[in-house]
Amino acid sequence: MAASSAIQIPSRLPLLLTHEGVLLPGSTMRTSVDSPRNMQLVRSRLLKGTSLRSTIIGVIPNTSDPTSDCEDLPSLHRIGTAALAVQVVGSNWPKPHYTLLVTGLCRFQILQLLKEKPYPVAEVEQLDRLEQFTNQHKSEEELGELSEQFYKYAVQLVEMLDMSVPAVAKLRRLLDNLPREALPDILTSIIRTSNREKLQILDAVSLEERFKMTIPLLVRQIEGLKLLQKTRKPKQDDDKRVVAIRPNRRINHIPSTTEDEEEEDHDDVVILEKKIRTSSMSEQALKVCLKEIKRLKKMPQSMPEYALTRNYLELMVELPWNKSTKDRLEIRAARILLDNDHYAMEKLKKRVLEYLAVRQLKNNLQGPILCFVGPPGVGKTSVGRSIAKTLGREFHRIALGGVCDQSDIRGHRRTYVGSMPGRIINGLKTVGVNNPVFLLDEVDKLGKSLQGDPAAALLEVLDPEQNHSFTDHYLNVAFDLSQVLFIATANTTATIPPALLDRMEVIRVPGYTQEEKIEIAHRHLIPKQLEQHGLTPQQIQIPQVTTLDIITRYTREAGVRSLDRKLGAICRAVAVKVAEGQHKETKPDRAEVGEGEDCKEHVTEDAKTESLSDAADLALPPEMPILIDFHALKDILGPPMYEMEVSERLSQPGVAIGLAWTPLGGEIMFVEASRMDGEGQLTLTGQLGDVMKESAHLAISWLRSNAKRYQLTNASGSFDLLDNTDIHLHFPAGAVTKDGPSAGVTIVTCLASLFSGRLVCSDVAMTGEITLRGLVLPVGGIKDKVLAAHRAGLKRVIIPQRNEKDLEEIALNVRQDLTFIMASCLDEVLNAAFDGGFAVKPRVERLNSKL
Repeated sequence: MAASSAIQIPSRLPLLLTHEGVLLPGSTMRTSVDSPRNMQLVRSRLLKGTSLRSTIIGVIPNTSDPTSDCEDLPSLHRIGTAALAVQVVGSNWPKPHYTLLVTGLCRFQILQLLKEKPYPVAEVEQLDRLEQFTNQHKSEEELGELSEQFYKYAVQLVEMLDMSVPAVAKLRRLLDNLPREALPDILTSIIRTSNREKLQILDAVSLEERFKMTIPLLVRQIEGLKLLQKTRKPKQDDDKRVVAIRPNRRINHIPSTTEDEEEEDHDDVVILEKKIRTSSMSEQALKVCLKEIKRLKKMPQSMPEYALTRNYLELMVELPWNKSTKDRLEIRAARILLDNDHYAMEKLKKRVLEYLAVRQLKNNLQGPILCFVGPPGVGKTSVGRSIAKTLGREFHRIALGGVCDQSDIRGHRRTYVGSMPGRIINGLKTVGVNNPVFLLDEVDKLGKSLQGDPAAALLEVLDPEQNHSFTDHYLNVAFDLSQVLFIATANTTATIPPALLDRMEVIRVPGYTQEEKIEIAHRHLIPKQLEQHGLTPQQIQIPQVTTLDIITRYTREAGVRSLDRKLGAICRAVAVKVAEGQHKETKPDRAEVGEGEDCKEHVTEDAKTESLSDAADLALPPEMPILIDFHALKDILGPPMYEMEVSERLSQPGVAIGLAWTPLGGEIMFVEASRMDGEGQLTLTGQLGDVMKESAHLAISWLRSNAKRYQLTNASGSFDLLDNTDIHLHFPAGAVTKDGPSAGVTIVTCLASLFSGRLVCSDVAMTGEITLRGLVLPVGGIKDKVLAAHRAGLKRVIIPQRNEKDLEEIALNVRQDLTFIMASCLDEVLNAAFDGGFAVKPRVERLNSKL
């Protein structure tokens, strides 16, 4: 009966050579296979075998398999372990290899090596025969004492561990259920032992010897755990989990490393809990944080969620729940500060002062949500920083250009790897107060993608009725944004969703006039450029006339960015002259430094002549200050980029000047027309939109219906303007897309000039929408269009009668330079556009005979 229960293995076994670990009977080990013979063993025996017998192999420890088939086998370890291959996993990265999961069965001894290739096969003798232990009566008493002693130490070791851990509870059950003879091998493979000690246990064929060698290892483990428990704080219930069960570190290393780290970590958690309890966060947030800190205490540090939870709690503590700055509410000081920082921008300054006045009367006023709309370079972003400085608040800028993920606003949920809060919460953490000035830059350039619409996410942020309880996905608790002053900037409102635009107070920031640009240049830009280039007013002077030349001839913009760059180019050129002048002045001093007794004696006449010629080649140091005039501008900036070419462009019939609005400001636009023999077709070029094409058809239809009245004929003298005649309308700058109804009056004037043969006045620009009845309807962007006409040097502007109210927004000096003609119908437009008016043929009553 006993003999039949013994482990039986084949007498011939293929050998797997390992050198990393030692497999003991009853234990499981995972080993990597990448050498030629071991790979061949896996492919030929394990992968192709079909029987249980083919999965039994011999594992030889402490033996390396040669890296080549040509090399001879090293001497094999005498004792090995018969193992059952439980799992085989193959991989090609970083190189072809297999990973085997093997379970030890029993010991064997190599009797004879039968073959070496393609993998070693040996004749073996089984050593572990369980029936020997029951038949040897002479040693039963002695083995019983060793077995009981071993069992006692094993139980003592396991009970020192945390029984709530499933692996420890399973080990405790194994001690009672397994035969005592199998326990030394199993416990040796579990506790911290070196490969050398395991090899000694493997070589201990005698059970008595095996018990005697394993008991000291258990005692050593128990003593180490006792020492570890003494040095730990008694309140830490999780210390038993930190049990040295891995073979790569010794037990005596633990008190000096793991203990210090865990104690420090425990102190940090206690400090974090104290910060949470003393913080002024809301009741809901405090409840969530206390729940998370309780989970954190019970969580092992090795879990990935430990770091995520700790980062979350640290963010909650750092957020400014009730911390705010005190506003400076002195209106007079605020007005002076705004005037010093920015020239013009009266609407913006007025709105800020209104907010300060209301804050004086009401303390708990919600922050306004403003949207500055205007062309680039007019100072929308910088005025936001000045507003924060005026109020005495912290300033934070959030660039929204190109953002196409709603998580940038609302944050990621904490279930995702790498989750983080949105830009709003992150900005509040950065400034450290709950009432900063937030600048949402380029809000009109938000994108949309599969990750959501950030413009929709901003609806909650910018809604005064909702942002007092803004919920970030990462925080998952409400945060009050009602005290934040939000300022959005945009170049156009066309791309802002209507729902988002409705939540903001839009303030238009138009382009600057020439006079405003001159003041800005001399107050802000020139001093800034002088400071950046290390120059002083005693070294360079830029008169206002020169600044005007730069504005009119070298820049064509609504803002001042190009002007700033041109001034920087002038300062760099002057810096070169100043540096050269200083070098020439110090050159004689350097020559005197190297004086010697024989220096002067050896100076020949040729050398004197050469030095004189060199001195003649070098220019004399410039006189200070260097005055920048028109000739200096041409040398530094090159020839003028823009010329006043209005009179030249209107030298023939069929050309008129219109006014257009763009996100970059107003622009003048030339409309050109020509006619040729054809079939009565109308050709439109210049990247026109549908609305502008319809305006062209409206204009030709109105002129055809009024041709006799204005004596307009085609080339053959017919009043049917399209009879055998093709008309071509072109809007220059063909690469720029154009659309809108405001070019209607310009197209009518251009075609009237073409068919009448008369020239349009060179100093007139116009804008307005037309109807089939000849009425002129109002259009938008009047201020920007008028400023564009003023920049171009025009003298008269024709605008619709119903746009007269928009002229109040224009500076007085601009209105004084221009003459405005209010037109309510096309008759008034044509009379103002041509010298001497546009004659209308009086109607003659004809009597038709009825005979």
